[in-house]
Amino acid sequence: MSLSDLRPLGRTGVRVSPFVLGAMNFGARGGTTHEESIALIHRALDAGINAIDTADTYSRGESEIIVGKALAGRRDEVVLATKFHNAVDDDPTHRGNSRRWIVRAVEASLRRLGTDHLDLYQIHRPESVTDIDETVGALDDLVRAGKIRYYGTSVFSPGELIQAQWAADRRALNRPATEQVPYSLLVRGIERETLPIARRYGLGVLTYGPLAAGWLSGSYRLGAPQPQSRRADLIPGRFDVAASENAAKLAAADALATLADEAGLSLVELAIGFVLAHPDVTAAIIGPRTQQHLDAYTSAADLVLDDDLLDRIDEIVPAGKVFRERDTGDIADALAEPSRRRRVA
Repeated sequence: MSLSDLRPLGRTGVRVSPFVLGAMNFGARGGTTHEESIALIHRALDAGINAIDTADTYSRGESEIIVGKALAGRRDEVVLATKFHNAVDDDPTHRGNSRRWIVRAVEASLRRLGTDHLDLYQIHRPESVTDIDETVGALDDLVRAGKIRYYGTSVFSPGELIQAQWAADRRALNRPATEQVPYSLLVRGIERETLPIARRYGLGVLTYGPLAAGWLSGSYRLGAPQPQSRRADLIPGRFDVAASENAAKLAAADALATLADEAGLSLVELAIGFVLAHPDVTAAIIGPRTQQHLDAYTSAADLVLDDDLLDRIDEIVPAGKVFRERDTGDIADALAEPSRRRRVA
């Protein structure tokens, strides 16, 4: 990747590489040591990746500490992004989207990352109990104070994206500049409304899960043994190839692997090339745990899929298709709230 590969991050004027290095797997959560993680971060930067995404909840702050160590002396090379909202410890008040928590969370993240500012501060998830005006007001104050340069959202529904934009516009505040959301050959739901909204408001779109949590690694094939997954215990049934609800997903993964073979590509290359081909996608967040993983991703950086190949992909997985709503992030989980279905005390 070279400077000519950099892409505009929405309308911010910032330019980022086609890949953003995701730091979720650094530390205890991914089973990687600090030394291994730092070496991988340096290799990614040397390869031309100029953006890193982490969160205060990843390994309860350890990921941010690792990233901070790795960026010592290299901070100016990186567009640094982190997130707030999810629990960082066992205290139930240490989470959420309130002004009270945001002003504490940002200081803790800055300290762990060893920097005086964040390039992008993201609302990790929407929160129905907190007024969006409260959240965007607090984030606008952080921009004006120089603590953050821009702020964005993550896994917001189409309606929530628009509400956040309107709340900022109504009060003449800095608007959210980005949205982070899952997107892959098997999870195409954002093509329905999210990406058109992002285009309308000039949002940078950072997508994650280009391999659909491993379903597009090449291991999920019809008749093949059940692949091992580190995440199998986190979401029961999500990776079970014998589960009836996964039958269509498995068939699609198998067909896509066959298509990749016919095109002379690996399935990983096909998956990455597909995500980066969408004109409304700014960059794909990748989460390698090893140098081999990183090389597999970066080998697809310059891959261009032609229209015939994209059309064949659409025949296997139509535009906007989602096999399991749980794959869209936490959007489906919100429907589990009783208040969405009935009056609650």
